[in-house]
Amino acid sequence: MFKKTNLILLGGPGAGKGTLSAMMEEAAPFFHISTGDLLRAEVKAGTELGREAKSIMDSGKLVPDEIVAAMVKDALKKDEKKYGMILDGYPRTVKQAQLLEEVLTELGRPLDAVVYFQADDDFLLRRLTSRIMCRKCNRIYNRFNMVPKKNGECDDCGSEIYQRDDDSEASARNRLKVFHDQTQPLIDYYRKQGLLMEIPCGERDQVFAELVKALN
Repeated sequence: MFKKTNLILLGGPGAGKGTLSAMMEEAAPFFHISTGDLLRAEVKAGTELGREAKSIMDSGKLVPDEIVAAMVKDALKKDEKKYGMILDGYPRTVKQAQLLEEVLTELGRPLDAVVYFQADDDFLLRRLTSRIMCRKCNRIYNRFNMVPKKNGECDDCGSEIYQRDDDSEASARNRLKVFHDQTQPLIDYYRKQGLLMEIPCGERDQVFAELVKALN
């Protein structure tokens, strides 16, 4: 279904990266990587990298970019489908991008495209502060245009729907500031490499259709 298959998805918080990643996984056998999920899995499994990361986090420090890149490398080595990959919200900085490039070169899986879901802050704030999700399976909904069929219950697993603390307006504004400070240089970095594709945010099916078109 896709000609370009080794991908990075970028976008501000609320841009819909997670939702679109899931739609792409339904359409084709992509290998999806979210570094947050990856980090938690490594720690839970007690791998060498996971133990090292846990020790650092327990001391109140951030996990170094080199360890995260090593985790991504190990994850990609386990990808048996070899169809393509979706890096969801990673990298976030130019340094992370450079480390990732070293990993992908070593594995022979160069990037095909970096998709940036573009939206202004007002649009993202409205999405973030209206976002609700399942407490168990983490499916994301929206108070305005993507509500559960049964009030307060997830369509998939029937568990409680709630709003995360970091989806308050103050938290959302801070997350957007961090995104702009960290990621704008990264967007410019990939644009100079000729890898950046920009797709306006909007209704998910329309955005997905534009995404499919751009990757073919």
